[in-house]
Amino acid sequence: MAACSTSRELLPKKGTGNSVIWNWFGFDAADKTQTKPCCKICFKAVATGSSSRTNLFQHLRNKHREEWEKCSRLRSENGSSSTPAKKQTTLPESFTNCVSYDKNGTRSHHMLKILDARYVVPSRKYFATIALPHLYNTTREKIRSELEEMQFYSATTDLWSSWTMQPYLSLTVHYINTSWTLRSICLQTAYFPDNHTGEIIAHGLKDALSSWGLSEERLVCMTTDSGTNIIKALKDNNWPSLQCFGHRLHNAIDITILIREL
Repeated sequence: MAACSTSRELLPKKGTGNSVIWNWFGFDAADKTQTKPCCKICFKAVATGSSSRTNLFQHLRNKHREEWEKCSRLRSENGSSSTPAKKQTTLPESFTNCVSYDKNGTRSHHMLKILDARYVVPSRKYFATIALPHLYNTTREKIRSELEEMQFYSATTDLWSSWTMQPYLSLTVHYINTSWTLRSICLQTAYFPDNHTGEIIAHGLKDALSSWGLSEERLVCMTTDSGTNIIKALKDNNWPSLQCFGHRLHNAIDITILIREL
């Protein structure tokens, strides 16, 4: 090991030199980057890694046993000489952190109490009779006001069933607002238990437009699938219609496959 200069006192470590080992080591004033720690006892330079202090402790233990014992006692009193490494998350813990709390569990029930002990969660009746109706009415009024500004619109409609096989009739309008922005708004997805005949569907669509105050005269076109009952409904209402391109493409592919098989 190279010797350090003894002409003047060794300088302390710059920055976060909070380890007890720096009571026994310092740096020459000429060592601006402080890369070569020097022992304050024997003035020997001790090689270290980029951030490791292991060699410094080893030097004390091998060369200055009494000082090493003092250093060890200080380390025990002050705890670890370095910042404890973060515990690595185990694989089971990683999966556990992604799972939602059980709605019937203690953590779920007391979450809001932890955030604000004075907060009382409203009852189910409050959400069903006050909160949700208020949200619906507020949203409906906002949409109704926006629809009043449009001059013409197109629409799409479809009949579909939920996973419990409950039938619904949906209606979506498309238009360009006064800011020349294309808008698409689903006005309803209504329970439709009646027979899906063309006549009944025609009345259902008329009622849907009427409930939003939409004039049939301003309807430019309504896009549907190729169902005969839907097509008949639009003819009964005398509304301009256009078959869905996706359904046309699907039909074209089916026909192509059939021709190839023949």
